[in-house]
Amino acid sequence: MIEINNESAIAVDETVLQRLTEFNLAQLHVSPDAEVAIVMVDEGAMESLHVQWMDEPGPTDVLSFPMDELRPGTPDRPTAPGLLGDIVLCPQVAETQAQAAGHSMMDELILLTTHGLLHLLGFDHAEPEEEREMFGLQRSLIEGFAHAERRR
Repeated sequence: MIEINNESAIAVDETVLQRLTEFNLAQLHVSPDAEVAIVMVDEGAMESLHVQWMDEPGPTDVLSFPMDELRPGTPDRPTAPGLLGDIVLCPQVAETQAQAAGHSMMDELILLTTHGLLHLLGFDHAEPEEEREMFGLQRSLIEGFAHAERRR
């Protein structure tokens, strides 16, 4: 179950984020009944969350708030239903990053949503080995989703 709430002033195609999250959960063998919320907020709200939870100034692009500490499953043993947690996105920051990277804001939100979901599932990038694993999986998921979207 995926709940998406856009509290920002920027229009976002929520159906793409819905399909992306469904795709990623299926690829990671997480029950389709697992609950995740995606919330888009403006820069002021994101800055408040960033200061409160990370003790860092300024707005950031994505924050993840895991709940039940679910982990990816396997084809034989998918992850049971549970509360994955919340992904908070800031479309304004995503737009700035997208322009700098030379791609669309939607492409940036796809990257950030996938990144946030991996954090909910216990992945991190604090150490070089963790970063290689997480970013490799992130790239693979995004490429797989792009391929699936082209076939729609």
